[in-house]
Amino acid sequence: MNLFPKDIKSLLQASLGEIPSDTVITNVKVVNVFTGEILPANVFIKDGYFSHIQYKDPDTPDGEADHVVDGKGMYMAPGFLDAHMHIESSMLTPRNLAKAIIPHGTTTIITDPHEVGNVLGVRGVKYMHDSAEDLPMRQLIDIPSCVPAVPGMEYSGADFKAKEIEELAKLDRVVGLAEVMDCIAVMNGDDRMLGILAAARKHGLYLQGHAPMLSGRDLSAYLAGGPYTDHETSDSQEALEKYRNGMYLDACDSSICHNVEAVFEGIRHSKYFDTLCLCTDDREAGDLLALGHINDTARHLIGAGVDPVTAIKSITINIAREARLERIGAIAPGYVADFNLLENLEELNPVSVWYGGEKVAENGKLLKNIEDRTYPEEEINTMNVRELTEEDFTVKCPVENGRVSVNVIVYPSVNSSYTVLEQMEMEVKDGKLVLPENHMFAAVINRYGKDHISLAVLRNFGIDHGALSSTVSHDSHNLTLVYDEPRNAVAAANVLRECGGGMAAAEDGKVIEVLELPICGLLSKLGPEETAERTKRMKEADRKLGLQILNPLLRIAVLALPVIPEYKISDMGIIDVAKKEYVPLFDEQ
Repeated sequence: MNLFPKDIKSLLQASLGEIPSDTVITNVKVVNVFTGEILPANVFIKDGYFSHIQYKDPDTPDGEADHVVDGKGMYMAPGFLDAHMHIESSMLTPRNLAKAIIPHGTTTIITDPHEVGNVLGVRGVKYMHDSAEDLPMRQLIDIPSCVPAVPGMEYSGADFKAKEIEELAKLDRVVGLAEVMDCIAVMNGDDRMLGILAAARKHGLYLQGHAPMLSGRDLSAYLAGGPYTDHETSDSQEALEKYRNGMYLDACDSSICHNVEAVFEGIRHSKYFDTLCLCTDDREAGDLLALGHINDTARHLIGAGVDPVTAIKSITINIAREARLERIGAIAPGYVADFNLLENLEELNPVSVWYGGEKVAENGKLLKNIEDRTYPEEEINTMNVRELTEEDFTVKCPVENGRVSVNVIVYPSVNSSYTVLEQMEMEVKDGKLVLPENHMFAAVINRYGKDHISLAVLRNFGIDHGALSSTVSHDSHNLTLVYDEPRNAVAAANVLRECGGGMAAAEDGKVIEVLELPICGLLSKLGPEETAERTKRMKEADRKLGLQILNPLLRIAVLALPVIPEYKISDMGIIDVAKKEYVPLFDEQ
């Protein structure tokens, strides 16, 4: 994507000093992301672009400008970028997200709307694109590559092939193909996946990767297939191998995963950090308001031992180069005038945020009005599910009484999204499975008009009684539940069916909390503060049911994601992720 100025002649004249620039920011210390220097300068701006950076003899501006702004000796850093995020994980609309993150210095995000894409298809991606128009920040789109995440193993609300990629590539702010999660399809040269990759390359889109624990020849094959970034690296040795093989590492610091320190530990002895980037992936509204956005992620990188200028490079020019974005990510002539003024480079809390040469936030407050708008897609009820009964949540056992061998999905820890499978003998009484301590039932219910319900048994999920339900269920966003007994599941499931989706908790057969997300079952219609308060209440309900972890809200969200090893559950059954095969609930042995 080339953000070339429309009036190049005017910019050239201002650069030469033949006409005044619009603004000059005097008395600043520029963070130069090309050389790593911090230099005193005066910075000239014309028509939203940097026209001239005066490093030589900066005591007096060497040209004229209509407006003079005293930078008061502050640091001037490029506007911050986020290499990869899902707006849907904030549970905010694109416009409400902007209100939350601009004051933290974010001027550009690269977003993957595959959550809404899985629910509403092409129409959903277009909604996420169009609803971000006319904002005092830049929301760029990567086209979802894996809708559904693994074809043939689940049913979502859409099916993206090369045709859909071609159609969406025509949108103005589309820059890439989003996280290519189906590594096996890439490595094996699957025709459907190769067609998607070819369509993206045809339109000059960069190819974003998603390669957890990929190594050796598998990693080589994946890279040879085209994707060259990864935000799923969580181990230091994994990071080093990928870095040596030329991958851009998007170290992730989300509301559920914190991989920045581990990634940097793996590459800390590298000579160059030009392909180290940062992303937030999945951050909730409450964390965005209280902790920050990509500036908070950069703080964690600094805390790991990285110097502040390198940390700033990882959220500016490195990301721009990764995503092939020209003319953003640096303070230099001809670049878009997105920048932050900061009192120090360790905390990275902007005193003021500038987008296209205009001040849009100051002292943590948004200055530019973001108009509230409504869109037809926000009024569609996507919960195409019949009323559910206790019978739907009752496991049908092969014997009336006795013992059976059950394939149990096991979480190694309560903080892990990684799962394994174990065979376990369980008691059956009067045709019903008797759960041992620390075990729960799970269900995934198709919400797109297919009467598919699959059941499983979990160990070490975290809750000890009641039921949790969610339509935030990556990436199909089918209705997913974890529960102890059918009556609790019925209460938690049907309340979401009625309100259009979201999250709910139930105990003693009654709903105790609901987080309503009526837009695609993913997004709130409320603003950032109200949404943060509602998610806080939902977390309290999660903890009441026993889920005593730092952030319980999205614990359930990846249970149905069949690209995260080793075993998951979809609306079609229990899945062996590596083999792409179904596993029966009851072991035939």
